[in-house]
Amino acid sequence: PVPDTSPRPAERPAPRHDSLLSRVGSAEWNLLTDEASWSGELYRILGRDPAAPPLTLDELPSLVLDEDRPKLTAMVTDCLVDAKRIDGEFRIVRVDGTVRTVHMMGEPVLDADGCTASMWAVLRDVSELRRCRRTVSETRDSLRRQRQIDRTEHRLAVELREAVLPPWRGSLRLPRQGPHTLDLAAHHLPSSTSALIGGDWYDALELPGGQALLSVGDLTGHGVTVASGMAMLIGALRGMAVTGTEPDRIMAWLNQLLDATVQPALGSAVCCRYRPQTRTLTWAQAGHPAPLLFRDGTGCVLTAPDGVLLGATSGAAYGQAEVALEQGDLLLLHTDGLVPRRGGAAGAQRLLGLAPRFDGARTAQDCVRTVVEEFGETEREDDACVLVARVVS
Repeated sequence: PVPDTSPRPAERPAPRHDSLLSRVGSAEWNLLTDEASWSGELYRILGRDPAAPPLTLDELPSLVLDEDRPKLTAMVTDCLVDAKRIDGEFRIVRVDGTVRTVHMMGEPVLDADGCTASMWAVLRDVSELRRCRRTVSETRDSLRRQRQIDRTEHRLAVELREAVLPPWRGSLRLPRQGPHTLDLAAHHLPSSTSALIGGDWYDALELPGGQALLSVGDLTGHGVTVASGMAMLIGALRGMAVTGTEPDRIMAWLNQLLDATVQPALGSAVCCRYRPQTRTLTWAQAGHPAPLLFRDGTGCVLTAPDGVLLGATSGAAYGQAEVALEQGDLLLLHTDGLVPRRGGAAGAQRLLGLAPRFDGARTAQDCVRTVVEEFGETEREDDACVLVARVVS
């Protein structure tokens, strides 16, 4: 005989016990005979023995959690008395002790006289669905709380940075009296992402004896912790400078301070002490771009003394350099985020290219405006600071 190769209808696989079909059952309760009829799926949903008789409407609440029984009773009563459709959920306790959430939809079946003869219902196990929704809701709430925390921390970081950085925004003269003063101006340039509050800072302070302290620096990281660390460094630097500590020793002590902090951090800095009587600048650096000196329309990078990043190694020694300034000289200190994506020698060359414009500027504030015009609108991954000091009579 020739085998039959004609296509046959595909057999429909039996539903798995964990499939959607296995979690949907039906029931009908006859009010005239007090009989009940359940589907096999409903027995599995409610955790009942299929050989046991189905529960009547009066017996059904015995499976329901105490706090959900009034809800079920109200739904059934509204259906039987007022012919309202049932659409609600309640929780049941199965024989094995597990709690499941059941969604019930039903409606009355009316006889010829319009009276309720029976009630028909479909019940679905929605436990997993509700659990997923709770998880999503909890995750959404957690994200909302985290966003609120982030906004609060961002505001605190901004307020702390603004409180720490010098309040002056225009030009400043240091020392305020005497010859050979410095005309000072500085500016903070934020990152293109305002959410990032970095640790870049600048500072200028008149010291005892008419001397002046100039410094810029950067602490790695972002947020409140970094802003707090920045405040600590500036406070320590000022305190040591007021006591007459030289820049190289200040760097060594700052390095020790960062090395001893609970939360490890790295920082870079330039610290300068200006003596107006001799127009002498003494400075030290810790892994930071060297100051730029502009004179007679040209600029150069000062030769940096030895110095590693703050917090990089314990007991590091720092060198110190000295340079004699002249009237009209301009000194530019900056953090490495000033020139986006072009650090090192390339960034310094771009700054040095501003020498002719600096030469034509009347004040330090004009020079800062020139820097902001050149770099301020460029996207940058991190914030930056620039400080300009011009030697005036």
